[in-house]
Amino acid sequence: MPLVRVHNFTISLDGFGAGEGQTLEAPFGHAGTRLMSWAFGTRTFRQMGLPGDGPGSDGVDDAFARRWNDGIGVEIMGRNKFGPQRGPWTDEEWKGWWGDEPPFHTPVVVLTHHARPPIEMAGGTTFHFLDADPVEALRRARELAGEKDVRIGGGVDTVRQFLAADLIDRLHLVIVPIVLGRGERLWDGLEGIEDRFAIEATPSPQGVTHLSLTRRAR
Repeated sequence: MPLVRVHNFTISLDGFGAGEGQTLEAPFGHAGTRLMSWAFGTRTFRQMGLPGDGPGSDGVDDAFARRWNDGIGVEIMGRNKFGPQRGPWTDEEWKGWWGDEPPFHTPVVVLTHHARPPIEMAGGTTFHFLDADPVEALRRARELAGEKDVRIGGGVDTVRQFLAADLIDRLHLVIVPIVLGRGERLWDGLEGIEDRFAIEATPSPQGVTHLSLTRRAR
């Protein structure tokens, strides 16, 4: 069966995947760019349109980063990863953080309590808005993905819900050596989850640690 995967999901030493106070100008809240700075210089992220000099590095960080799209047929993301609006849609012209041609190039299921018609974007990305729990969302995503894998893209609450529902097969975490103190914390309510996975740690010269969690046999 196709896998359910998480890639490049970055958290602080104290487990926060986003800071407090997310806005349009500050997608990671008070964390600013500190959570994702490890990725900005990689070849993979430069190809996704991040600014910087040159083509980007192809070291250990890029080796992990570039796996994010291999064999993926659909992404599931939470409402907050799509954009900063809350509640009923007040601006249906907003089409996400990524411009006219998002980097996904697949269907994307956006979890929201306020469903709306799909949005087709350039490059093959179509956003589907769904009010569903993780099990139903995964069922719909697999219909869209065909024989390919499903990626859980975030944000923090979405990944936490899929972990709590025991639906994730592979989880790539990046631990950044900063302490945020407040925001959205990944591990709340997930005590003992490490028993489900075989875990490998790979250090990076940038000071981050890549954790690869692979589900143990059921």
